[in-house]
Amino acid sequence: MGSRLRRAAGCALWSLALLSLVPATGRAQPVALPVPPGVLPPAIPDDNPPTAAKVELGKRLYFDARLSADGTVACATCHDPRQGFAEPRAVSVGVGGATGVRNSPTVLNAAFLAEQFWDGRAKTLEEQALQPLVNPVEMAMPDHAAVETKLRGIPDYPPLFAAAFGDDRVTIERVGQAIASFERTLLSLDAPIDRFLAGDAKAIPEAAQRGWALYNGKARCNTCHGHVGVLPLLTDELYHNIGVAAKDVSFEDLARQVEGHPEDLAKLSHEPGLNQLGRFLVTKERKDIGAFKTPQLRNVALTAPYMHDGSEKTLADVIEFYDRGGNPNPWLDGGMRPLGLTPQEKSDLVALLETFTSGDLEKFELLGALVPRR
Repeated sequence: MGSRLRRAAGCALWSLALLSLVPATGRAQPVALPVPPGVLPPAIPDDNPPTAAKVELGKRLYFDARLSADGTVACATCHDPRQGFAEPRAVSVGVGGATGVRNSPTVLNAAFLAEQFWDGRAKTLEEQALQPLVNPVEMAMPDHAAVETKLRGIPDYPPLFAAAFGDDRVTIERVGQAIASFERTLLSLDAPIDRFLAGDAKAIPEAAQRGWALYNGKARCNTCHGHVGVLPLLTDELYHNIGVAAKDVSFEDLARQVEGHPEDLAKLSHEPGLNQLGRFLVTKERKDIGAFKTPQLRNVALTAPYMHDGSEKTLADVIEFYDRGGNPNPWLDGGMRPLGLTPQEKSDLVALLETFTSGDLEKFELLGALVPRR
């Protein structure tokens, strides 16, 4: 299956390395996402069908640091193709050295997720793409109107908008649509674990096979990272308090600060202390206090550090965290409990997680050269 996927990626109309070579006459034509046989493509909004021109525009915007207030931060700064489309920092550094409070998740396969961000506050990639632009600890533009004005003043962009949308109007809605269209092409679904689950017993080493038995048994990983469907992302896409956020903080006091005082969710998600409330900031439901989205596990070996705050440096550290049952707090998920894993079992689980890395990532290599330097 791996060779078939690589051939499909190389021959796809909008192979990322060849997007700029698509003739103008074909750039407005709808194109299909490069998913392997038997896998349903991710949902696409009716008002934003992907075209080669739109994806090309989105790629330019994704790698352009000029979209930030001081011209130093692009989407790719924190979601770097050379780092599994994530970042090897606990939390990201934005304009002026400002630091956030949450770890940057990978953009790979984000198109399949029903909700975006650790707290699920964005329902679509289009909505997600616009929030970092105006977040003061990320790209720090004063507002979306300022983004539009800045792009209109860059000569390259109006023609790209015209090719993508039929006229050269630069609007923030179109910015989100273009970036989302590009991000939907960032699919990576060719890992050894896929071949193993398809029946190839030799696709992963014996240690990883023992890890798979633990994953679905004693280690209880499948409680939240279950194997569902064809080529799954290994996430239930639900929100759980696993004890990561319980660090010298009273959830009760924080919750009282938020209840009855609606504020901008994007702002609260980066507010020290309040950000630890997680999903509660979105729903205001007590059951969601300290709960964060179960991340996908594809290519997880490439995206250290881990957890929503980047507090666990390695996969081995993550296994240790779960083995002790997380950190106790009044809203800890009922599934969190000590596991009693042996050193060998912990090693086997790490070996398994390493088999979730796709073998088709070379198709993104050329994108690494586009990441702006700081």
